[in-house]
Amino acid sequence: MPFLLKRVGFAVKEQLVEAFEPTGLGMYHHAVLALLHEEPRGTQATIADALGLDRSHLVGVLDELEEKGLVERRRDPDDRRRQMVSLTPKGEQALTRLRTLAKEVDDAFLEPLTASERKTLRSLLARLAGHHDPRYSSPGG
Repeated sequence: MPFLLKRVGFAVKEQLVEAFEPTGLGMYHHAVLALLHEEPRGTQATIADALGLDRSHLVGVLDELEEKGLVERRRDPDDRRRQMVSLTPKGEQALTRLRTLAKEVDDAFLEPLTASERKTLRSLLARLAGHHDPRYSSPGG
């Protein structure tokens, strides 16, 4: 079973990387943009922790996003040591495009499954993920 999960994970990741390639953005960029969309302003440290990324790796991702005008970093007025990060309007547009591409990959990847099977698969994967990592636990379950 772990081998199959790994193979499926690699296959969908490869398809996402390929779909995102023309945008000049990758999966880490997508994750940061999506997180900032949900939590409009965050510190670099809280973003890294929420995504499970090494903080030094996140700095590089943020540098790339800032270069493209997708995020903005500013010093926290309450603590000058901290950088606050927020999504720009251009970042919102990029996130919309990446989400569209991800949905297309998702639909194509899961095409062999019926709607009911897709729902069951998502539920089982969410349960497994929540069991092994509290960040993926659903409230009350």
